[in-house]
Amino acid sequence: MFKIFRKNCCGLDVHKTWIFACIGITDANSRTEYKQARFSSFSKGLGELAEWLAKYSCTDVCMESTGKYWIPVFNVLEKTCFVTLAHPKYTKPQKGNKTDKKDAKWICDLFMCDMIKPSFIPPPAIRELRDLMRYRKKLTNMKTGEKNRALNCLTVSNLKLDGVFSDVFGKTSRSILYYMLEHPGETFDVTPFVDKRCKKPIEEIQAAVDGAISPSQIIKIRQCLAHIDELEEHKADIEQEIQQLSIPYAPVLKLLRTIPGLNTNPMTAIAILSEIGADMSVFASSKNLISWAGCCPRNDRSAQRVKSTRISQAGNYLKPLLVQIANAVIRSKEHPEFGNRYRRIKSHRGHKKAIIAICKMLLTAIWNVLSKVEPYDPAGYFVVSQTSIRTSKVLTQTQALALLRSRGYVITDKTDATNWFNPRILTLICHLKKF
Repeated sequence: MFKIFRKNCCGLDVHKTWIFACIGITDANSRTEYKQARFSSFSKGLGELAEWLAKYSCTDVCMESTGKYWIPVFNVLEKTCFVTLAHPKYTKPQKGNKTDKKDAKWICDLFMCDMIKPSFIPPPAIRELRDLMRYRKKLTNMKTGEKNRALNCLTVSNLKLDGVFSDVFGKTSRSILYYMLEHPGETFDVTPFVDKRCKKPIEEIQAAVDGAISPSQIIKIRQCLAHIDELEEHKADIEQEIQQLSIPYAPVLKLLRTIPGLNTNPMTAIAILSEIGADMSVFASSKNLISWAGCCPRNDRSAQRVKSTRISQAGNYLKPLLVQIANAVIRSKEHPEFGNRYRRIKSHRGHKKAIIAICKMLLTAIWNVLSKVEPYDPAGYFVVSQTSIRTSKVLTQTQALALLRSRGYVITDKTDATNWFNPRILTLICHLKKF
């Protein structure tokens, strides 16, 4: 028998065009009565759902995060109800006896007994900023894809521009490429197109353009270059809109940019803000924020055996950004605390786990900066590092002899045990104990 925490709550099974709702009302005798109904997911149906919930005085609602279908439902019900969004793994019903109505009732029962972990949903203003920031990332990925297609065309045509220019789509490389597209098969001198700051010899650049472009590749490269320029324009427009939406959060962004790695690009701090929000009270501690971002090892044990310690797949947008920042700050000479920790962990755990540890440091700094409303200060890290240094331990004669035996030393009866206790031997024993 499970304890009932919510006497009046509702579970929603959300689909593309229909929503199945189930309200569980528990009386003083712990008897639960269920009210079920089906509503359309159109705006009219969502209004009827809100009225139906108000009819039974139900203000606690729980639903699964199914694709994007939950967003309009959440936007309508959050005005009058406390809506809990749950990950599907927490509401997965038993197979073999499953219908839409039973799914809604199952969600209601779990929510009634407080067995569902709520997902973090930021306020509407942050959600709008997050939507545009994620769209900006999609534009960046599309732009990268078009660049890869153009490079494939150059490779097929045996044009080695990527071997002589660091940026194939830079000013010099583009001018050469445009001339070759306008005059296919023509031999020309690249000297007028090369910028004076280019370090590659003219002879090497001339050899790189010794190739032949087919008509199909010419068409493909032109379309790729035009699409890249169009995506850059779209990205610039989106960034202007993002800057306008982020104006109310200027004080928060100013604090975030005091953290190493978040002040190089103005969009970096905005991207962090759009994912975690400005209110850190939703996370009880920095460890909760780290767990939510998927930067801590999972706890998967059974029968005193650890099955896996891999990090979770959470934070699909936040974690890659933190990894990029971490790879940059470990090279910073102004903030050695990140590089020192990275090298210490990398020596025995490897690069990947060391980078995730730096991501945890960044998230801890972000949580403390936003919670305390104070700029970043590395002094706390150095204090913790100094207090974590192991102090020397004094061993008794029996403990020292036992330690030496465990290390493979043989002590016979003729050995004078008192000779072991001189300063040099004690130092050796302490080092053995430490390592």
